[in-house]
Amino acid sequence: MSLAASARRIGAVMRRHIYVLRSSWPRLLEMAYWPTMQMIIWGFVSQFFYTQSSWVAQAFGVLLGGVMLWDVLFRGQLGFSLSFLEEMWAHNLANLYVSPLRPWEHIVAMMAMSILRTFIGVLPAALLAILLYRFSIFDLGLPLLAYYLNLMMMAWAVGMVSTALLMRFGLGAENLVWFIVFLLAPISAIYYPVTVLPGWLQQVAWALPSTHVFEGMRETLFHGRFDTGHFWSAAALNLVYLAAGLLIYFLAFTGARRRGLLFQVGE
Repeated sequence: MSLAASARRIGAVMRRHIYVLRSSWPRLLEMAYWPTMQMIIWGFVSQFFYTQSSWVAQAFGVLLGGVMLWDVLFRGQLGFSLSFLEEMWAHNLANLYVSPLRPWEHIVAMMAMSILRTFIGVLPAALLAILLYRFSIFDLGLPLLAYYLNLMMMAWAVGMVSTALLMRFGLGAENLVWFIVFLLAPISAIYYPVTVLPGWLQQVAWALPSTHVFEGMRETLFHGRFDTGHFWSAAALNLVYLAAGLLIYFLAFTGARRRGLLFQVGE
């Protein structure tokens, strides 16, 4: 197996999606719209609470940081799944899978596109937060990279599951792509500590990498230290979920190819 040939095929898939993005300003605007709007809304909410109590004053950066890191997870998962959805909408899956493109190469291409889409979506919000509220998520320093990588890994795992559902059920499962990750939001402890949750739900929350990321982020913002325990817990959980996501994806792909479903989906 030639790595150079694989790299060319991965690059070809990525170039196709980049050309689509480059020629469609509404797609670029949509990617930046929701993160920016959430940042603005929560920024004003945070400023309101800033005047109410000294504790909430400390939480100003936590709320904005939580919003932006949550968008990394959401945009990462959506960016992965949308790359597959766009192939379905364009009736292009048949063309992809009669080419030498291997399934794992397609997965890598979708991962790379999710990074690009997330970057385009979240960066404007992060820069506007500096201008409007004098809060910079980049002040987290190197821990920010650790949180970002863990959230992207989780996003890919969820993205592979949602893509598997698309292969199994076709466009009838399209809506799942848009809200599947939001099912995890209440127990990911984005804006509040895990201790707020009922005891039995806390155990479920600690099984999510995102929970460790947001608890770690608060530890960094409140106490200025990087909690390696949260980092390694999130990384270990992500490896498990990525392995499960890959297994589900390949099982769905094998089943869809056997039934000819990949050649029957589209708009």
